[in-house]
Amino acid sequence: MTDPLRQADPVALAQTLPPGSGLIYRHFGDPHRERLANLARAVTDRRGLMFLIAADPDLARICGADGVHWPERDLHLAARARARGDHRPFTAAAHSPMALRRANAAGVDAALVSTVFPSASPSAGRPIGPISLSRWIAETDLPVYALGGVNARTIKRLVGLGVSGVAVIGAIKSAGQTRT
Repeated sequence: MTDPLRQADPVALAQTLPPGSGLIYRHFGDPHRERLANLARAVTDRRGLMFLIAADPDLARICGADGVHWPERDLHLAARARARGDHRPFTAAAHSPMALRRANAAGVDAALVSTVFPSASPSAGRPIGPISLSRWIAETDLPVYALGGVNARTIKRLVGLGVSGVAVIGAIKSAGQTRT
C-alpha cells in the first residue's frame, strides 16, 4: 500500500514488488494522482501485478486499475457499486469483526484487517494481535490479509491462523531484495 509519508511513490513501489503481489494506491487527494496512477498502472500491467485504487472508483476506471480498495467508512459505497453491477475486484479495510461482516455484506472480495501488530503508522490503532485476528478470520468467509506491523519477524506469528496474505507499507522500504 502506498502512504503519503512512508511509501508515497506508487511507481517506484510497483517496480520493486515481487511477482504475485498487488499494489493499492492511496492518493489522498494528490494533485498528480491521475498521472501517477497511469504510470503505476503501466508498471503493474507490464509486471503482471494487481493494481487497486483506494476510495476512488472513478480514478480506477480512468487509469484501468484492476479494482478498488474501500476504506471501512466507505463500505456503503462498495455495496452501491456492486448493486450497480461493478464486478471489478474490491478489497476493504476492516478494523473490527463488525466491519468484516459489513465488508462481506457489501460484496467485497477480500478484507485487509488492521492493526495486527504494533505499527509506526500515525493512523495505526491499538494492535489486535494474532490470536484475535484468528478469531476474526474464523467468523468470516472473506479472505483476510493482515496489515499493521507486519515485517520479517512478525509474519512468522501469522502462520497457521488462516490468513490469506499480508499487506505492508513500511516493510517494503526496509526489505532487501525479494526472493520468490
